[in-house]
Amino acid sequence: MNIDDLTPLLAQNQVVNFSTYRRDGRPQMSLVTVGRVGDALAFTTRQRNAKYANLMRDPRCAMMVMSPDLRAYAVLDGDAQVVGAHNADAQTRQATLRDVYRASAGKEHPNWDEYDAAMIEQKRVAVLLAPTRMYAHGI
Repeated sequence: MNIDDLTPLLAQNQVVNFSTYRRDGRPQMSLVTVGRVGDALAFTTRQRNAKYANLMRDPRCAMMVMSPDLRAYAVLDGDAQVVGAHNADAQTRQATLRDVYRASAGKEHPNWDEYDAAMIEQKRVAVLLAPTRMYAHGI
């Protein structure tokens, strides 16, 4: 199985369950809207969110992509790449955040200057998961 196999599933539902690990080892889960960027599924999050803090401490994570009727799913896990002010220059951050928007929205933003300003104001980062392991049911 590879990430190309997820195309039909993602066409039905781009909202996934994303899991990181808290400091005490217990999982922290949230719903995020993803898009495919290269060989990764990606989304944005704010630096103030728990998933960001968890990933900065421990990049291990997992995603579950599900069909709307919940009969088919795929689980991806690996180490997330977080692209933000801590590790990327402004141009790289901007390009990555725009790529994530295009992939998850399936279109261009109507006002990129406004989008870029919002990403800076909200202190958003891009999270990309290029899975090292995948398994699925019903796809």
